[in-house]
Amino acid sequence: MSTAPRVIVALDFPDAISAFGLASRLDPAKCALKVGKELFTASDAGLVRELVGRGFRVFLDLKFHDIPNTAAQACAAATRLGVWMLNVHASGGSAMMAAARDAVARASAETGAPKPLLIAVTVLTSLAERDLAEIGIRATPEEQVLRLARLAQAQGLDGVGCSAQEATALKRALGPAFKLVTPGIRPAGAATQDQARVMTPAQAIAAGADYLVIGRPITAAPDPLAALDAINASIASGAHP
Repeated sequence: MSTAPRVIVALDFPDAISAFGLASRLDPAKCALKVGKELFTASDAGLVRELVGRGFRVFLDLKFHDIPNTAAQACAAATRLGVWMLNVHASGGSAMMAAARDAVARASAETGAPKPLLIAVTVLTSLAERDLAEIGIRATPEEQVLRLARLAQAQGLDGVGCSAQEATALKRALGPAFKLVTPGIRPAGAATQDQARVMTPAQAIAAGADYLVIGRPITAAPDPLAALDAINASIASGAHP
């Protein structure tokens, strides 16, 4: 495949029919697709295989978080589906992340498939400092993100999911090769909805984000491909869409 597009379109749909309907209106050369918990649970692994078969890079966003062996087996299974990216919770700890890393490498070698990017989830973009305090974490989101990102990098993961607001500090601390996948991206004027920490696409790229997860501004648009094209153009020009 050629260089991966920057935009990952979130297929936040309740069923496979809706997801395939949206995918058929997009261009695999212009975006990747994210399959999350609702869609994957409502459908099955066949949906992922079909999207991969249509030429899309698929980010399987299931945020695995379990004992090391269980998380590792799940990551191996995801790798065998041919996904481009998958993730685990960094709060699962070093042993879990190391087991996941090794399982992905083994499954990729066994199948001959390209090794997917293994990304760690740090702090969900819906969480603010008061939310962290409620669960016993006495740190700002930025502090907790950096702590977990360092842990993930130490275990050989490829990058982290984080708010674009943390991207500049993470790039400075962890280097340009460590990938930053940023949800909470909204074109200028779009509603923030359930995301507490957001940026526009151009702002996020300027801050150091590598990949942008964007859902409703594309999936709910009258013309999803036109909306995607406008966002890609804004990224290329550095302007707000």
